[in-house]
Amino acid sequence: MINDYGRKAKILKDNDANLTGDDIREGLTAVISVKLLEPQFEGQTKTKLGNSEVRGYVDSVLSEGLSTFLEENPSVAKAILDKCLMASRAREAARKARDLTRRKSVLESTSLPGKLADCTERDPSKCEIFIVEGDSAGGSAKNGRDRNFQAILPLRGKILNVEKTRLDKILANAEIKAMITAFGAGVGEEFNPEKLRYHRIVCMTDADVDGSHIRILLLTFFYRYMRPLIDGGYVYVAQPPLFKITKNKKEHYVYSDEELAAYLDEIGRGNDVVVQRYKGLGEMSAQQLWETTMDPSRRIMKRVKLEDAVSADEMFSLLMGDKVEPRREFITENANLVANLDI
Repeated sequence: MINDYGRKAKILKDNDANLTGDDIREGLTAVISVKLLEPQFEGQTKTKLGNSEVRGYVDSVLSEGLSTFLEENPSVAKAILDKCLMASRAREAARKARDLTRRKSVLESTSLPGKLADCTERDPSKCEIFIVEGDSAGGSAKNGRDRNFQAILPLRGKILNVEKTRLDKILANAEIKAMITAFGAGVGEEFNPEKLRYHRIVCMTDADVDGSHIRILLLTFFYRYMRPLIDGGYVYVAQPPLFKITKNKKEHYVYSDEELAAYLDEIGRGNDVVVQRYKGLGEMSAQQLWETTMDPSRRIMKRVKLEDAVSADEMFSLLMGDKVEPRREFITENANLVANLDI
């Protein structure tokens, strides 16, 4: 019916494909009242009516009523068709973008914008990939890593906030395409953890507000479009040191302000003590980055877990979604809890 009206009104061109049911139903809310003597439902949840004869009546009444409505309200009909067309174009763009990300191997990709430095090991269970921000940190990580089992993927700036972006635009983003291709397991409904090329995916960002923001954006993308990564325990967050303390040419690293205070109380606060605060991973030498953050025998990493998927989903939507008012209320209610604001 919608397709027939669209072609009759010249909104759908002759060479345009028909709109699908999903295109038309996207964003649609409908309330239908049916009075039936002996209703039969499918399943215990009773979410679907099982009386097949009712469908014919509903289709007939809806078709006649909607056809009349569209004819009598051409401006509304055009708005409905425009929205359906937008959904159709987005669906087709997303399909094409997904096709572009399907590669038999990373080696077939000719333009990885993240400049992946792969490892030589081919057993995924022994491999790990570090996602770092910028070429500076990427250079230190590449030089400091163990290339046998550690891969490095530098990203340029912050990735898209996927809570606010349609799938076709998400899959067209260069940094996201680089991650999808490097991981090798697909994306969205087609994600297959058995094809993962690395069983440890490590977010290694700076220990500041920008680094935290990038990490949250990455976790949001993983949660929404690569959920099995988190469910399977493949995602980790690196814990780079925040301070380096030097005394008598002896270096010591600490990872928080509290740890710094405790260590200074232990060794004293004389003139021979030098405290350096790291603003970014790029300030570390390759050797320092290896010793503090990448060496499996000494590093500290946190595995990302979702103990409560429902509350996590709500929090992601609240903090990263497109509704401003709930986020403003959250910030207002929790502003007094901020102890160390890096601005």
